[in-house]
Amino acid sequence: MAGTDSSIKNDFSPGPVVILCEPQLGENIGTAIRAMANFGLWELRLVNPREGWPSKKAEAASTKAGHVLERVKVFATLEEAIGDLSLVYATTARKRDMFKPVIGPHEAGNRLADHIGAGQGAGLLFGRERWGLNNDEVALCDAIVTLPVEPAFASLNIAQAVLVMAYEWRRASQGGEKLPFSGNPGEPAARGDVIRMFEHLENALDRAGFFTVEEKRPSMVQNLRTMLTRASFNQQELRTFRGVISSLERAHERGHERGGKDGGAGKSPKKNADGNGEKNLTGAGKSE
Repeated sequence: MAGTDSSIKNDFSPGPVVILCEPQLGENIGTAIRAMANFGLWELRLVNPREGWPSKKAEAASTKAGHVLERVKVFATLEEAIGDLSLVYATTARKRDMFKPVIGPHEAGNRLADHIGAGQGAGLLFGRERWGLNNDEVALCDAIVTLPVEPAFASLNIAQAVLVMAYEWRRASQGGEKLPFSGNPGEPAARGDVIRMFEHLENALDRAGFFTVEEKRPSMVQNLRTMLTRASFNQQELRTFRGVISSLERAHERGHERGGKDGGAGKSPKKNADGNGEKNLTGAGKSE
């Protein structure tokens, strides 16, 4: 989705630190940076990146997320990278043989929001592209966060995992799924205007002969009104719909006028020279 607006200043509000442990490819660091920027995270720590730092590949892949890229910090060990944090979650798709709480991304986002909202530091730890985190690294964390993925294909790349967790953080920290913009619902139609539209439609249907069984008319009217009420018309939509009804009424009236000039319904079709009925566009009346 395109939508980057360079005129809006970046918000450097407190948020979870993202820690990538021994990332192997600069491109993956760059796409993780872009995912962070999408949801307002800005502090990235790298533990012993294989290709070193800075990285031209990461810069190219980060796509205008320079405010995150320029703040990246590099550490030699994981212990140093998380030393100032009081809550750290390890993300992994593999079950570990240890007594460690396991939570989902939704709960993790809520807990992070509470912890950081209380003025404390927190982080999200992500492992290597090829084999993730080892047990010693997971043991340094407060809990495991895992996603409800397809068991037969559970591995996410770093940027995907960062994106999911960054989204959950933003959802929780903003008190709900606050969207950057909303649709324009228009001015709601007044109930009196809706009722007059019902009457307009029903009168038009009466003249068109729609209600063929008088005893069923009340229930059919109720069904029509119930159906149309679900549309929740705004004023413009209601005017448009009434215009449609009026247009169909005029067409119906013109048809009656032409029928009167032609002698009315039931008139025999004109005969061709060979005595057959006059052909229509589908060839009806054509002798075989």
